[in-house]
Amino acid sequence: MSAALDPGEAVAARVDALDWNGISAGLDARGWAVLPGLIAPGECRRIAALYDDGGRFRSRVVMARHGFGQGEYQYLAYPLPEPVSALRDALYLHLAPLADRWNAAMGLDIRYPARHADFLARCHAAGQVRPTPLLLQYGPGDHNCLHQDLYGEHVFPLQVAVLLSRPGEDFTGGEFVLTEQRPRMQSRPFVVPLAQGDAVAFAVSQRPVRGTRGFYRTVMRHGVSEVRDGQRHTLGVIFHDAR
Repeated sequence: MSAALDPGEAVAARVDALDWNGISAGLDARGWAVLPGLIAPGECRRIAALYDDGGRFRSRVVMARHGFGQGEYQYLAYPLPEPVSALRDALYLHLAPLADRWNAAMGLDIRYPARHADFLARCHAAGQVRPTPLLLQYGPGDHNCLHQDLYGEHVFPLQVAVLLSRPGEDFTGGEFVLTEQRPRMQSRPFVVPLAQGDAVAFAVSQRPVRGTRGFYRTVMRHGVSEVRDGQRHTLGVIFHDAR
């Protein structure tokens, strides 16, 4: 009988089993792709329950105070909870080659090491030492304005958001929204359908789009529409650390 996987290995195995060819194709085509069933329902509930454990977090942000929207979020502190740390490392492993390809297409010289730990070392050497994975909590009337998560000189061009709550049961409304601004064109909106445990990978700020004269850059922003009732929790996985 084979030995049971530890929690970190189980997360990595689940990430490795995803259809990364399809995910990469979706990211190239739209700037986002759904990662279905990334986290099991029981694990979603355990991660969401961390929100009330103040000792797990380095800071709390009430969005209305800063004009970010309505609702609140908390940045997790190091050491990160095992499922979050393992998820961050495993996702990065698959996204780093795509990030390199995007930067090459956009004429950017920045390339990313294969291991997330090595990228974090680059961030920390530049003074970006504060962890950025976060839990977000929304109630009735809450929303998140369109924005980009940029925290310093070193930015990984993709990030992941995991829906921890059950749409239609725990909450209604609260759709994940993206916009894309192409040069000399009006913004294009996307509403991303997610079930509990699904994740969406998406461009942090810009992505390459092929045109008639090669690639050009489009600007991406993301947010959450108004929650009509209930409570919505999300895990945000950002791969660069903050100043």
